[in-house]
Amino acid sequence: MRRSLTVTLFCLFTFFGFFPEMVSAQETEWRNYFARRTTELETACLKQKPEGQSWQDYQKQLRSELFDMLGLWPIPEKSDLAAQITGSHEKNGVIAENIVFQSRPGLYVTANLYRPSKADKPLPGVIYVCGHGEVKKDGVAFGNKTHYQHHGAWFARNGYVCLTIDTVQLGEIEGIHHGTFRMDMWWWLNRGYTPAGVEAWNAIRAVDYLVSRPEVDGEKLAVTGRSGGGAYSWWLAALDERIDCAIPVAGITDLRDHVVDDCVEGHCDCMYFVNKFGWDYPAVAALVAPRALLISNTDRDPIFPLEGVGRIHQRVRDVYQDLGKQTLLGLNITAGEHVDTQELQVHALRWMNSHLKNDKTPIPNAAEKLFTIEELKVFNEIPTDQRNTSVQEWFVPQAKPALPPLSLAERSDWKKTHYSGLRSGPFRCWPNEPQSKDLKLVGTFKHRLVDQQPSQFSTWTWSPDPAFELPIYVIGEEAMTDKSTVQIRVVNESDYAMLKPLIEQINDGCKNPAQETTLSEESLKALKTLSANNPSNNQAIALVVPRGIGPNRWPGDKKTYTHFQRRLYLLGETLDALQVFDIASALKTLRSQPAFSNCAIDVYADGVMRVNTSYAAAISEVPCQLKIESLPESFRDGPYYLNIERQY
Repeated sequence: MRRSLTVTLFCLFTFFGFFPEMVSAQETEWRNYFARRTTELETACLKQKPEGQSWQDYQKQLRSELFDMLGLWPIPEKSDLAAQITGSHEKNGVIAENIVFQSRPGLYVTANLYRPSKADKPLPGVIYVCGHGEVKKDGVAFGNKTHYQHHGAWFARNGYVCLTIDTVQLGEIEGIHHGTFRMDMWWWLNRGYTPAGVEAWNAIRAVDYLVSRPEVDGEKLAVTGRSGGGAYSWWLAALDERIDCAIPVAGITDLRDHVVDDCVEGHCDCMYFVNKFGWDYPAVAALVAPRALLISNTDRDPIFPLEGVGRIHQRVRDVYQDLGKQTLLGLNITAGEHVDTQELQVHALRWMNSHLKNDKTPIPNAAEKLFTIEELKVFNEIPTDQRNTSVQEWFVPQAKPALPPLSLAERSDWKKTHYSGLRSGPFRCWPNEPQSKDLKLVGTFKHRLVDQQPSQFSTWTWSPDPAFELPIYVIGEEAMTDKSTVQIRVVNESDYAMLKPLIEQINDGCKNPAQETTLSEESLKALKTLSANNPSNNQAIALVVPRGIGPNRWPGDKKTYTHFQRRLYLLGETLDALQVFDIASALKTLRSQPAFSNCAIDVYADGVMRVNTSYAAAISEVPCQLKIESLPESFRDGPYYLNIERQY
């Protein structure tokens, strides 16, 4: 854990009398931001219940929000499962059936159903959802259900019918969970897609299949699983009230662990909903109340740390106490790291026996693998109509968003029609409406071009958010008149790389304003590029650098930057959405300055920043002309705003 390492090094360096700079200034700004936003969300968690509303009614609201954030709202139609049994084997008093059903047409769920060879009445049913346990032989996938087979067989030996289901990733039909984690599929955010939603839906449909079996008592149902399966246990228990008993193992921690203490770096996308409503994870746990819930974890798990698990238990305990059901909540902490220990297994079965069978006797046997992986394989050949491998493309219906037009008059009409939808969806994370902020002058200096009057360069800073101090660089402000035009250039990362020599020289010149500064050849080249749109030389130029660009870019390599973006996603934000807010606020701020209050404004941007700037101009209502050639037809390659392409 980064936090533990930092504390250790701090103690060592303090002892030896020195402390090197370990964290860059821009990372400090972002970490301060993450800490504050995390605190805001965890403080608000479960505090929005209206006075006098029952927990049951409040849970209905929360449940609909969770369905939404998993890409399941409106709730999909429950189509025919088209279930098949493709094989059956019996060993040591346990029958294992190879099952396949379709949770939606073409979305195949491979599974094994374990039941006692002999039973004289319907038995309690268990959904076992698998974690990431890849099993392959000669390049053929046997499904992670075969890795976890000992759990299902053990439940059967102890008087349960257990359906162990494969997941999208590492199942017999191999889909993906790692869209943002390692595959740069950030467009998932635009679509409101997360593989967590697919796993939740597959588990709900698994319950539908399980209760259809005559061997199962549909009034006594449990769910359990570990790691990824622990997370899916939470989704199922929170969404489906048919589950009477839940034992999620190593499947949950809170935002503080994920965002502030870096646990996000150890988790793929199946762990996360698209956090439209700004949840912290105790809200998921609260949806299980007042049903029997055992939160189970090891004490040294690096990706589900004990501290976060304890905080969640404390928050959900308050809910159970409010409902007078304290005895239905348990916390099981055993020794170990992120491993499937026997102690965790035994405690889970003891909890299940107690609440579904009223049986508190000791467990007489241990979990063991009874079957070969070949015996548990469902398919000889993958169905040609499978849609598992493309599920991210179709699972959440796609809508075509209305992009803001380039002309001022049309942008005003567009805002009246579409803005409320943006503020309740993609830009829901904004703290308020974009507004003018104070500008702080850092310094000015002058540079004389050959045969021309000296031009003034100024550096200003402003703060669209308390955690950030962003720069605005202004060139030629002193010559502005009512007939002048200010060219506002919204800088993207490639712009900043091109302009960096000029920006650095502006910053240095502002430290020595008494003398005219001679610009370097590289600076002059950058200035010439900026002035290409100003042949009459009657414009001032303002360089707006939103957060996440240049001096405020999160440092590090591509992998580090990926998890920076995922932290924002966990908070219900994206960098592009925050940049729209910054640009709109900057337009208002610059328009409020005396030098620019009456002049014409032309706004330039390139790449993805064109779209961010177009939204910002439409939202700010600052009279301006967008000098943008065109807007993209698709959001596939950015920008990324939560749910912008989702059809409700």
